Amino acid sequence: MKKITLILTFLTAVFVLCTSCCEHKPYKIIGCTIVCDTPARPAGQQDMLGFAAEPMDTVRVGFIGLGSRGIGGPKRWSQIDGTKIVALCDLNQERIDKAQGYLDKAGRPRAAEYTGSEDAWRKLCERDDIDLVYVATPWAWHVEMSLYAMECGKHVAVEVPAAFTMEELWQLIDTSERTRRHCMMLENCIYDFFELTTLNMAQQGLFGEILHTEGAYIHSLDHSMRRPDRTWRIDHLRNFRGDAYPTHGLGPLCLALNIHRGDRLKTLVAMDTKAVMGPDIYASAHGERLNDFQNGDQTTTLIRTEHGKVIQLHHNIVTPRPYSRDYALVGTNGYAVKYPVEALRIGNEVPEGVSPVSLRAHPFMSDEERDALLEEYEHPILKEVGSMAKKVGGHGGMDYIMDYRLVYCLRHGLPLDMDVYDLAEWSCPAPLSALSLQHGSAPVAVPDFTRGAWNRVNGYRHAMKE
Repeated sequence: MKKITLILTFLTAVFVLCTSCCEHKPYKIIGCTIVCDTPARPAGQQDMLGFAAEPMDTVRVGFIGLGSRGIGGPKRWSQIDGTKIVALCDLNQERIDKAQGYLDKAGRPRAAEYTGSEDAWRKLCERDDIDLVYVATPWAWHVEMSLYAMECGKHVAVEVPAAFTMEELWQLIDTSERTRRHCMMLENCIYDFFELTTLNMAQQGLFGEILHTEGAYIHSLDHSMRRPDRTWRIDHLRNFRGDAYPTHGLGPLCLALNIHRGDRLKTLVAMDTKAVMGPDIYASAHGERLNDFQNGDQTTTLIRTEHGKVIQLHHNIVTPRPYSRDYALVGTNGYAVKYPVEALRIGNEVPEGVSPVSLRAHPFMSDEERDALLEEYEHPILKEVGSMAKKVGGHGGMDYIMDYRLVYCLRHGLPLDMDVYDLAEWSCPAPLSALSLQHGSAPVAVPDFTRGAWNRVNGYRHAMKE
């Protein structure tokens, strides 16, 4: 009995020590789980679930950031009806000139220009003839620009990842709720053709109940990051241990699992390899080898939902692995996978003449069967704009669909396909995986960014006009 008492006393002391060590941190340790603070919703604010702004005949947009990711925005928007490109902002005048050239080619009026200082973007946000600010700047500017644009009464579309800290994510949520302005993350991968079509299949029950999903950002950026003029990403990995880029892999999976629309992300655990290629790339880029390079060559994150579904994420941009976003849906009646080739399996029937225990007992569908099924379940959005998307382009057309849908919803006064809670949920694995790794791969509770409304909406749907 004394032995048991001593053990209990010791465990209590450890728990008290752990929690007291976190006394001045924005989280606490309860049992074995790290629990981040969820700030109370400020008085008078309401959530943004199902929020729709007043319809607008013309969506007037200002673009901030016209670099490698941002320059395609004006080009695509000049091909979308019901839009007016009002202003362009970048520190580099040559980029603005290039964007103006896209407008000239499309027969559009030239836009106002903002350049010359790092604060020029503020003047763009302050204009009274802009409805939407489109932010495609380096990561460090995303939060400040999004917050200021909303405070100026503008809707915001911000590139991925929207934010890197929990505090920043809550700031974006609170500002969106208070100003009643959309704050949407520009996650283009939910609009890729296979993802949209298999989402439609999932919503129609073709896979049964989806239990497990897989996503990733695996992209060998070795040679790019070694260039002296392209070191920003390896510089970030030098100081950040965790999944630095989770949204491309996670976004499509969250929609298929109805996250904050009947289910929610509940618990996260991360694990990483040691850093080998990362320090080598950093040394090549900077001529300095570090002994404390933070980011592991591969980071794996597991997330469990409230209803017992599992999401598996990978991040790896330094090894020679071929490009993959993994994308897989595992259901009780079927399976879809995108990489290395698009493949489907529906049902559990064993081919005639094959033993049920044979490795050939459960093959993928033939290419002909797969293609027929993909055509049968083609998503309505693809039927509407898929051909135009392939013509205009942008990551194979998914960028155009993303912009088209944003304009469509704003013009018709509909809820956006992605809301501010999607933005937070898909970005939060970065800071939360870091927290898990910091504490020896401890489980971390994922906050409910809706503050209690995660099961008020029954299932994810793209809003369409009547």
